[in-house]
This record gives sequence, structure tokens and C-alpha cells, in this order.
Amino acid sequence: MTYKETLNWMFQQLPMYQQKGASALKDKLDNIIYFSEVLGRPEKKFKSIHVAGTNGKGSSSHMLASILQEAGYKVGLYTSPHLKDFRERIKINGEPIGKRCVKDFISKHKAFLEYNELSFFEMTVGMAFHYFAEEKVDIAVIEVGLGGRLDSTNIIIPEISLITNIGLDHTQILGDTLEKIALEKAGIIKRDVPVVISESKPETEGIFKLIAAQKSAKIVFAEELPNENYETDLKGSYQKKNMNGVVTVLKELKGFGIESMHIKNGLLNCIKNTGLLGRWQVLGEKPMTVCDTAHNTEGLRMILSQIDKYGAKQIHFVLGFVNDKDLKDVLALFPKNAKYYFTRPNIPRGLEAEKLKQAASEFGLKGKTYKSVKVGLKKALNNARLDDFVYIGGSTFVVSEVV
Repeated sequence: MTYKETLNWMFQQLPMYQQKGASALKDKLDNIIYFSEVLGRPEKKFKSIHVAGTNGKGSSSHMLASILQEAGYKVGLYTSPHLKDFRERIKINGEPIGKRCVKDFISKHKAFLEYNELSFFEMTVGMAFHYFAEEKVDIAVIEVGLGGRLDSTNIIIPEISLITNIGLDHTQILGDTLEKIALEKAGIIKRDVPVVISESKPETEGIFKLIAAQKSAKIVFAEELPNENYETDLKGSYQKKNMNGVVTVLKELKGFGIESMHIKNGLLNCIKNTGLLGRWQVLGEKPMTVCDTAHNTEGLRMILSQIDKYGAKQIHFVLGFVNDKDLKDVLALFPKNAKYYFTRPNIPRGLEAEKLKQAASEFGLKGKTYKSVKVGLKKALNNARLDDFVYIGGSTFVVSEVV
């Protein structure tokens, strides 16, 4: 198979959560454990940092990788989902895995993957761990895909774990309260492995302390510790909490020589070092045009606060969501005096633009529908004055169509 044929096989034959939703998920780790054994337990051949959370885990993972790179280490980075190219998920020092590596890995294990019906995410995790082991990385930053306890990445025994913001997202899978979701995220806490909590809440703090105590794991709450005021090229005031968690992790990480200069340079060069896309990404300045992958109430609340700080005369929102998103709490956050351009992300789970328009109208949000994200954005830019603000988001898949 060619590289393109390989990706088509991965995307279509075996379900992926981003496309199919909950039906793509497995409720146990048996398959990934079996696959890891076939691969020779590659996750045991490199050191790692495990990162979970509702919001901020992607940014935090990239910050950690960038800083470790600045310190001179060979750093693996596994994240999900990708925006433009599958290979964004698996990188070493900012360079994505080669197309031939992807193609050869799938070709070699295709029969096993088919026979055992591994999910898209399970095979991708196996590929990443195998690649990091083969390339002999000094350390890999591993971002949880969904949840934590039953996530395929949760077969690693990391040097340290990080749990970022906890919010209500994927409630049909992880639970409908912060406590239930925190319990799933806390599933990455391992015996005798320290864990850093970058942002805690009264509903979740006790759960993290309890699980850490049960596992004899040192627990550190980043908010309680004084940290230097660093700056980062990842825009958005909400990155402050992510930075606190990242800096705390590096202070607790043993066996690696991380100095203040590495932290400073790593945070300032995060995008350059890792190729991160879609986090408060500025697409234009007149009018100010920004996209962001925030897609739940916690993330969008922070985004809207950031937009409000610009004080634009008129805001234009190009929005799209997936069809299993609970829109009530999300749409209630958006201002009624903005202009809306309702679109449908180009995936099977994409919510029809007309349905989004109808749901939005119940909250006093008025606008028109457009046949694609790009068409909606073009119309918004045509309508916007130079001192207006244009925002594109609501879903990772909306952002992927404009970056």
C-alpha cells in the first residue's frame, strides 16, 4: 500500500473516535497490552511523562517537549488528534514520523490488527511507542487520548504524570460530574510515581489526593507553589495555568538537567520546536482572525474571555460542532450581539449547519448557514471591518479546515 492507501485503511477499516464517536472506544486495555507484547513491550524501553486532562493537556505536552528539547534531549511527543496530517501525532524533536515508517509499520502488522480488531487509536499508540523505542528517545511526552484509566496510553509507567484542567466533556463516556471525570483522569496515577495537578477544584482535589494516597504517589498542586513568571509563544492568558503545571513537573522530574534558561527558551519557542497548530492561532491581523481547538464549556469560557479583552466593536464567530456535543451549556456562553456563521465540519460526526443554527437561535444567537467552514470564513472576512474580531472554532475539525 502507498502512504495514502495506508491512511485510508487506518481511517476507514477500523473506527476512530474522532470520526465515529463512542462506538470506536474500547472499555479495556487487553488489545493494546497484547499488541505491546507482540511489539516487544516498547514502552518499557524509553522514559516518559504522561499528561491527562480535559483542557490544556495538548498545550502542556508541547511545552514539556519544547523545554526538554532546549535542554538537549531527544524527545518523543505523542498527541491527538491531528489537524492536517496524521503524522502530527508522532514526533521526535518536532519532526513528524516518516511516511515510510507509517506505511511499513502497518504493512508488517496488518494481519494482526485485522484479526484482533484493534481500534485506530490502539494501533496508533503501538506505532508511536515502537517508533520511540526504535529511535532511542531520551524521554517521550505522552498525551492521553480520552479519559485516562482506560486510555490506550495508560500502559506506560512514566517518570512523572501531569493532570491539567478538569471540565465537563465527553460526559456520555467519562461521566456527567466533575468528580466522575476526575476519577477517570486519576486513572493515570501509578504506584510510587509522582503526579502534578496543574489546576484543581474543590470537586476534584479530594479525589486526586485519595487516589495518590492509595498508590503511594507524591502529589503536588502547582497552584500552591510559587513559580517564575515565564512567557510563551502560545497565546492566550489561559496558558498561565498550563505553564505553572509544566514548570512544576520539570522541577519534580528526576535525572534530567533542566535549567531556568531551558524553560524560558522552551516556552518562547514552543511552536517552532514542536510545530503545534490550532492553539489561539492568529491567521490574520486586520481584522484580527484567530482559530482555536477549544470545544467544551471550560475551554470556550477561557477563549471568550480572551476575545473580550480585545474590545473589538464587532465579533464574527465561524462555528461548527460535532453531532454528539451537548450544545446547551456551550451556546449559552456566546454573546448575543455577535454575528454568526454556522458551518458543518467535514467529518461523519459533523453537526448539520441548519441544526446548529436552530439550536443557537434558542439562545438568541443569529446568523446564516454556509456549506463549508472555508465559505463561512470567507463571508466573515468580507463582512468584517479592520477593527473587528473573527473567530473560528467550536471543534478541532473546524480548525483543521482553516490552518
